[in-house]
Amino acid sequence: MKEKKVQMLCEGAIFVALAQVLSMIKIWEMPWGGSITLGMLPIFLFAVRWGFKWGLVSGFAYGVLQVMFDGGFAISWQSIIGDYLLAFTVLGVAGLCKGKEKGIFWGTILGSAARFLVHLIVGATVWAMYMPDEFFGMTMTSPWIYSFLYNGFYMVIDMILCLVVFGILYKPMHKYLTGADLRKKT
Repeated sequence: MKEKKVQMLCEGAIFVALAQVLSMIKIWEMPWGGSITLGMLPIFLFAVRWGFKWGLVSGFAYGVLQVMFDGGFAISWQSIIGDYLLAFTVLGVAGLCKGKEKGIFWGTILGSAARFLVHLIVGATVWAMYMPDEFFGMTMTSPWIYSFLYNGFYMVIDMILCLVVFGILYKPMHKYLTGADLRKKT
């Protein structure tokens, strides 16, 4: 039992560090924060392997690193809590899919949706005063629509990238992506 806990802690540290490194390799960066990266991928993998509770912990640790090292876009303490600590913590809800055959895919969708919802709410409330008159060629009249479009743009692409990578790795790394290597052998 103690060996499993040490393994979990080591994997958690490695995966959170890997998430931070991957988040620094930006494919695209939005003007007011948010970017297209593979940073969520290790957090989803860890959460699906170790479960909901430890997934939330790893997401929170990743959120703290994002605030510290990513040069985060924050306009207030509410933005720091919402856009970083809470938004990255909820990636851990992917852990609800632990032990499921296609759990890595459903967990990625669930974790991405949870993070998007947090960004949607923070964007429509905290960031509302920065809403432009026009976005994606459309006149903006509602901060909710603006937040939906702004955050949805990069979050959907991030999620798809993670799903594609997991899809490529699923067959050769099946037992790791499902956490089968962690279950007791009888």
